[in-house]
Amino acid sequence: MIALRAAALMAVSVGALGSVGLTLYAGRQNPSSLLILAFAIWVLSPFVLIVLADRLSTRWLTESRMALHGAAFAVALISLAAYAVRVMRPPKAQAAFVFVVGPPVCWFLVAAAIAAGALLYRRHSTS
Repeated sequence: MIALRAAALMAVSVGALGSVGLTLYAGRQNPSSLLILAFAIWVLSPFVLIVLADRLSTRWLTESRMALHGAAFAVALISLAAYAVRVMRPPKAQAAFVFVVGPPVCWFLVAAAIAAGALLYRRHSTS
């Protein structure tokens, strides 16, 4: 379990750095530094959510923490893949779409893992 947590946190670190890097690269021609900074913070937010959830999960059941760690891997992989595809093949219209929609999709994945963990904890504690 400790190895899975360490691997998940490593994936979150790589995913966060890579996602922010790809965001900054995609916005390199935008003259508004403030807008690029806002996008970078927006893209970073799911990774911060995962780290916060990980810190709060110390009392969760093993299965619940495993669900969170699985979500961490999924968020890192999905984010890096989506942003890399966007950077390699820039669209003609809706250029920022993936950077706007990506974080809420990732939040949903993390929230689903947390909800599953809470449900498992509740079932375990009542039985």
